[in-house]
Amino acid sequence: MSSTLRPNLSSANSAPASRDLVVDFIRVACMFAVVAVHLLMMGISVDESGIGVGNPLTSLSWFAQGTWFGQVMPLFFVVGGFASLTSWRSLQRRGGDAGDYLRNRVLRLVRPTVALYAFLAIALWSATAAGVPGDLLTVIAAGAGVQLWFLAAYLICQGMVPTMAKLHQLAPYRTIAALAAGAVVVDVLRLGLERNPWGFDSNPIGLLNMVFVWGLLQQLGFFYADGFFDRFARWKLIVAAAACYAILVPLTHAGPYPVDMLTSQNPPMFPLVLVGLAHVLLVKAAYPVLRRCVHVGWVQKVMFVVGSRAMTIYLWHLPLIIAMFGIALLLRLPFPEPASAEWWLSRPAFYVAAWALVLLVSMPLVRLELASTALAPGAERPAMWRIAVGTVLAIIPPFVVMRSALDVANATWGLVLLVIAVALVTGKVPDRAWKTPRLVSSGSVAS
Repeated sequence: MSSTLRPNLSSANSAPASRDLVVDFIRVACMFAVVAVHLLMMGISVDESGIGVGNPLTSLSWFAQGTWFGQVMPLFFVVGGFASLTSWRSLQRRGGDAGDYLRNRVLRLVRPTVALYAFLAIALWSATAAGVPGDLLTVIAAGAGVQLWFLAAYLICQGMVPTMAKLHQLAPYRTIAALAAGAVVVDVLRLGLERNPWGFDSNPIGLLNMVFVWGLLQQLGFFYADGFFDRFARWKLIVAAAACYAILVPLTHAGPYPVDMLTSQNPPMFPLVLVGLAHVLLVKAAYPVLRRCVHVGWVQKVMFVVGSRAMTIYLWHLPLIIAMFGIALLLRLPFPEPASAEWWLSRPAFYVAAWALVLLVSMPLVRLELASTALAPGAERPAMWRIAVGTVLAIIPPFVVMRSALDVANATWGLVLLVIAVALVTGKVPDRAWKTPRLVSSGSVAS
């Protein structure tokens, strides 16, 4: 492998990467897109038979194809990889290790999630006690927990960062090729077993791609952080992005993969890698325009407000959207037929209302997201086994919700595991730190 093609990894650890405001812009833009898609996927209908909940987007002929551009989670993992590698290298320069990194990430991600699980557990138990019909409560609970898959996937990827950063430094291209090969092999096994005559569930095999697919997209973020995409002319970036989409055509329209990239998300499939790569190539092609955009005053203010509480917004936006529709039902507001012209015309107002509600609720909750992860004075960092166990416990609740949907039981025991996870990684102050030091001089004891 020619050294001229290898990212300059030898110097990457010696100097901090400058903050890329375009990356911050992309993360905020992804958040706006996620809230919009989830709002549009929730069609409430009220008639003589009762309340119905459906997904109006699936009735649109162009929706499946549109997910090639609107499915932003692959890009989110790419920019997350950029931020992760930058944070890991900064921590290394300060003398930190893998335990420090993982502990920080668990606290940042899980503390806001504890508050959400506490709210969901209380709300679901209260709704059950109030006699809310079981079928309706099942739909509401499942909708309120849809977004939690991301926490499981992202925590898995965060746990991989120290090891994958080392592999990226030693053999960047072989590492990304191995991840791609793993993703393809998992898909081949999964898709092949779907047609088995024994009724074997192949989805558990596909879950391995939470490591390979999301990990590969995170690894692309490492290349982004090293400036790999900066070396290509704009026209080459656009051609490469078009090639990604061209490859998707036979894989989906003639091959075994679904056209709808949202259905390829859980478990993730290899086409998501092509979508994420196409998106980052297009971002780099539009980089000069985006760079001018991020220096506009009001854009920076929006980036700060949303970016500073992104995890809180992501966790709470679906439950709050559901609550907003619930309030509208109680107030007997009119509900247009989903996907009708009147329904579409009413969506901007609901979108603005949803953001207003989310930002209002995030004001007190953002403290959990922004709280310091530093050890208390005199505290000892937990042993690595405690951090590892805490990480696993943090992954289990959202992983189970991803596989079986949220319900009262999952919300309750999930809350317990998340609290234990935070306690394990927080660290404790040793007894001796609380004792008044005693000074011994000339045979006498002075306090």
